[in-house]
Amino acid sequence: MLSELHRIFLGDHDLIFLSEVLFRTLIIYGYTLALMRWIGGRSVSQLSVVEFLLVIAIGSAVGDSLFYPDVPLIPAMLAILLVVLCNKLVDFAIMRSDRLAVLFEGAPQVVIVNGAVRLRQIQREGIGLQELYLKLRDKGVTDLSQVRLAVLEANGVLSVLTHARDDAASGLYQPPALPEAELSQATNRQEWR
Repeated sequence: MLSELHRIFLGDHDLIFLSEVLFRTLIIYGYTLALMRWIGGRSVSQLSVVEFLLVIAIGSAVGDSLFYPDVPLIPAMLAILLVVLCNKLVDFAIMRSDRLAVLFEGAPQVVIVNGAVRLRQIQREGIGLQELYLKLRDKGVTDLSQVRLAVLEANGVLSVLTHARDDAASGLYQPPALPEAELSQATNRQEWR
């Protein structure tokens, strides 16, 4: 009975294998986070990169432990715990530091200023003109001249500020959070069309 419990929880491994699980989890988490940041917010629309990575990592660890009899439960449970702890550490770092928030989740990017598309910026973000136009139509914009400012958020969502907003006068509308220096830099540069 005791040997069966050992097989169920640890498989053919001893407790030293748990340190290998720790090492593998940290390496794979960091590697996958770097890859997710490299492909950008466009691919993980609606989820932050860190949230997307969390879903993938937990899904894989849970799935492997459920479907493969040679994957022992304790190492899989440790891997899941480590992924969650890594995520909590990243969340804590993001809350404490704007620089780390930009590093892990990205920063909003100004893609349209006063109707002018910033072509280099959208290319850098991996978005084509047709996809940008689709996002604008989704926001109810039919003419670029309506757009005062469009910001591609870190999660891939496009925030649009138009020249005439009925809700701006009521005080209900708050523009997307964008650092003042970045906003003034975006409106003063001549790198769009």
